[in-house]
Amino acid sequence: MDGDGRSGRARRRPLAVVVALLLVAVLGGSVVFLSGYALGARVATTPGTPADEAELWAPFWDAYRAITDQFVGEVDQKRLVEGAIGGMVDSLGDRWSQYLTSEQYRDSLQGISGRFSGIGAEMQGQPAPGGEPCTPLGPACRLTVVSTVPGAPAEKAGIVPGDAVLAVDGASLAGLTSEEATAKIRGPKGTPVTLTIARGSEPVRDVEIVRDYIARPEVTSRILADGTVGYVKLSGFSDSASKAFAATVADLAGQGITRFVVDIRGNPGGFVSAARDIASQFIASGPVYFQEDAQGTRVEVDAKSGGAATGDDVRVTVLVDGNSASASEIVAGALQDRGRATLVGGRTFGKGTIQEWLPLPNDTGGMRLTVLKWLTPAGRWIHEKGIEPDIAVDTGAAAGEASATGDAVLDRALEVLAGSPAGPGGSATPAATPTPAASGGPGASPVP
Repeated sequence: MDGDGRSGRARRRPLAVVVALLLVAVLGGSVVFLSGYALGARVATTPGTPADEAELWAPFWDAYRAITDQFVGEVDQKRLVEGAIGGMVDSLGDRWSQYLTSEQYRDSLQGISGRFSGIGAEMQGQPAPGGEPCTPLGPACRLTVVSTVPGAPAEKAGIVPGDAVLAVDGASLAGLTSEEATAKIRGPKGTPVTLTIARGSEPVRDVEIVRDYIARPEVTSRILADGTVGYVKLSGFSDSASKAFAATVADLAGQGITRFVVDIRGNPGGFVSAARDIASQFIASGPVYFQEDAQGTRVEVDAKSGGAATGDDVRVTVLVDGNSASASEIVAGALQDRGRATLVGGRTFGKGTIQEWLPLPNDTGGMRLTVLKWLTPAGRWIHEKGIEPDIAVDTGAAAGEASATGDAVLDRALEVLAGSPAGPGGSATPAATPTPAASGGPGASPVP
């Protein structure tokens, strides 16, 4: 649109977007939780008001001119534009689409990359520790620490999972989203930030933390069951994480290990490309997932060749829970549908959409916009449903039982790999590979 909105006779030109990277995630202190994304760069604009939309846009320009010409006080035109963009995105009613200021946009991309400046704590809005994510923040939805990065400033300051952050530098977080709150916590290396912390029945206290560069360790591994099982914990889906995961699986396979536990509990997701690469370590060929655009066009995304553990002798269990989301669910759904793994634990989060990150010109930030939905190889759309594990483990009921590892879900996974009966909750044998649903719909899970 031009300055006064009157020359809107310009021919409409399409908005061209070059998609660089796709991502599906769900964020907290690394604020990527629950958001699936695509990174893109705008290379064309639509100048002026399109002729066939002039009448539609007339009230907008009337309101804009009334404010800029008649408001008694100073008018920040840049903020007016940002507010208009934010209002458009909010009107979609989509929790995953959001307008971001320049600072929020930059910080979110840093969090996705796996390296940023902050305190090293993953956080999300929760009604209680371990509860489902919520928004906005307030008495019934507090910014809660989910985990801390080993050796990072948060851990050194005594912050532990379950701590609730009530205020930042004395300012209450009530009414903010998790993204907005965590943006206040991040900042340049060497600068201090004071968090007001509530922990159980202890008195509320202030904790000052000096920010530093944080590099999240997204892949950790160890060998279990007397050297017969390779355990790989994956906490993110950055590009570096997928490379580290591939190297770790290759190293374990090189040691003769053919039984794997892949732990994606609490993993909010990340880049779609990373999910494909990670699933491809166990899937030799064929679909990992399908993606479908606004026009209903469905595209099959196949496994990459060269996976280190794709042999028929390889057995895999995947540990999941209610915070396994987006890219985590792509991996879990692919391995489950393709008969490559047994899922153990709890139902996953349920996020079946992908957002694109769109930078805006003139330092007005950017937005993430839901542009695709993804489906499992069997054509399931798991959005707001999640994926049911093959073997459900009630961690509450199992908490008091004797445990070989101190982790009831891991115990059950090791039993499956050892060939022990699965017991209540499901079969230890993965189902046969299902046939992908036709492109006309999402199979057994119709889209709302």
